[in-house]
Amino acid sequence: MKVKPAERTNTVQEYYFSAKLRQIDQMRRSGIDVINLGIGSPDMPPPPAAVKRLTEEAAKPNVHGYQSYNGVPEFRKALAGWYFRYFGVTLDPENEILPLIGSKEGIMHISMAFVNPGDEVLVPDPGYPSYSSVTRLVGGVVRTYDLLEKNDWLPDFIALENTDLSNVKLMWVNYPNMPTGRKASPALFERLVKFAVRHRILVCNDNPYSFILNNQFTSILVADGAKDIALELNSLSKSHNMAGWRLGMVAGHSEYISSVLKVKSNMDSGMFLPVQLAAAEALLQGNEWYESINSVYARRRKIAGEIMNLLGCNYDTEQTGMFLWGRINERFRNGAELSDQVLEISNVFITPGFIFGKNGDNYVRISLCTREEILEKAKERIEKQFKN
Repeated sequence: MKVKPAERTNTVQEYYFSAKLRQIDQMRRSGIDVINLGIGSPDMPPPPAAVKRLTEEAAKPNVHGYQSYNGVPEFRKALAGWYFRYFGVTLDPENEILPLIGSKEGIMHISMAFVNPGDEVLVPDPGYPSYSSVTRLVGGVVRTYDLLEKNDWLPDFIALENTDLSNVKLMWVNYPNMPTGRKASPALFERLVKFAVRHRILVCNDNPYSFILNNQFTSILVADGAKDIALELNSLSKSHNMAGWRLGMVAGHSEYISSVLKVKSNMDSGMFLPVQLAAAEALLQGNEWYESINSVYARRRKIAGEIMNLLGCNYDTEQTGMFLWGRINERFRNGAELSDQVLEISNVFITPGFIFGKNGDNYVRISLCTREEILEKAKERIEKQFKN
């Protein structure tokens, strides 16, 4: 008899994009030219200075051993300087910043560090699917809270206050928001921190989209009292086109960081030193770097908007981030039906909103991580079949 997997594996499913990529690969192997406008993997290169530093450091003979679990001082200091310059947040690089192998692992580390079996975790709907799957894997109870277009994709604090929050341990938020593109604001973070203090909930802001089509940089850690009740994740994946390098961070009170480090130190053996030093170099980039990548994303968003128009979708032109989120019209039952039709008829994949929760059911998402000529090609295909 085969050994049965742990019961916790029954609480999660294969990540949607993993299965969808297999389908797309099968279509391509059968000769179909599929354009994938689904996944947000940056296609532009990292800062040249970072690549140069990586190659220089990697050529040295004494940099290939294990590294410290909490990252080298140069990287932590660079992260602290980055947060001070752009967010106005002062962080002690010694004990208020923990480098991560991508911020996605931070979701697991934070959950393991703070969530006991049976603890409730507030998860946004729509929201990043990993918030829910990781909660279930550690034995927590997922408790979704609604983000609705009519509320400008913000939490309904009145509705939350009218429920029993006594068993809630952790709350995930994500502003600037994915998938909706809703911007962050100091007022929102102030309200979140006050809410968390009242109910003794650790609130975690997942903040990787700060710099994409956005110039209003803010962090939950600017709010009064935030370090006592909040953590923030960030990464270089989107801001510096370094998704495959797996470079992230969590910031907050030293006691919280210490708890996360207890988990992390049992799960990896540090990051490759040249990668950390190259990341420190990337973080020294000035405004011209962000302006250069955003000029490209702005042109791509214009084409993505034209695709949304062809599909009869409504969208907010002030969205941030590397996606465009749009509400479908009454011709389709839901976003999944529209996505399937576009893939079947036009051989273009766009993401159905249901994968982010029930409140995303009537929406679709287009990634901006595709060259303009490919977006134009996708638009031409769709125009043939879906023009109003």
